[in-house]
Amino acid sequence: MFNCIVSEYMKFKNTFIKKIALFMPVITILISFVLTPGESFQLGSYNYWYAAILPGTLTLISAGMINKDIKKLRGRAILELPVDPAKLWISKICVCILYYFISSIIFSILINICSGVWGRSISFTSSIYGSSLIFITFLWQIPLCLFLTYKIGTIGALLINFPCNVVGVILAVEPFKWIVFPYGITSRLMCPTIGVLPSALKVPANSPLKNSSVIIPGVIVSIILFILLSLLTALWFRKREER
Repeated sequence: MFNCIVSEYMKFKNTFIKKIALFMPVITILISFVLTPGESFQLGSYNYWYAAILPGTLTLISAGMINKDIKKLRGRAILELPVDPAKLWISKICVCILYYFISSIIFSILINICSGVWGRSISFTSSIYGSSLIFITFLWQIPLCLFLTYKIGTIGALLINFPCNVVGVILAVEPFKWIVFPYGITSRLMCPTIGVLPSALKVPANSPLKNSSVIIPGVIVSIILFILLSLLTALWFRKREER
């Protein structure tokens, strides 16, 4: 399994996937610097990141993984390779997670460095905590985006995943809807964690949205979704390649 992951990583070491992982956090910071400078910088950066830029970033990273294989194999079944297709699929998920992790680390470092210069509205501890929760609660979208790209292509995956994230942001402040429609989990958890509403404004001091009891259920649902989607799509990929 480890060899499969290393092999997948090496295939994409110098591709546009790496550029996306490196530059999208930088673009987020620049956008926030222009649109929400000063005290609103941190709040704006986080909101632009998880509400708009990160969904597109994950979709493009996942699409890049699939499209390179399709182009390279030119329609030949991956079954021809002496590896269980399910393991190859899980390896792709792992490599996507690696690039996602790199992107998340860059964003976290940049936002904390820049906040020290332009003003901090979120404590360092809350910032790290918020970044960690964003990372965890977006993981389940990786196997989903890989699957969508394989089934309907990059544009199709973007047209499904991005709008769903937008709807999730809207539903994040609605009781229970955010956890039934998991695209809203991240936005909901950011309310008590870093004190930012989906609108990028501060959460009012007496708002029920500051209740941190939503964090554990949100994390649990996200992890379960990630595991289920990873296993189900891996099994689907194995059966598909065995036809």
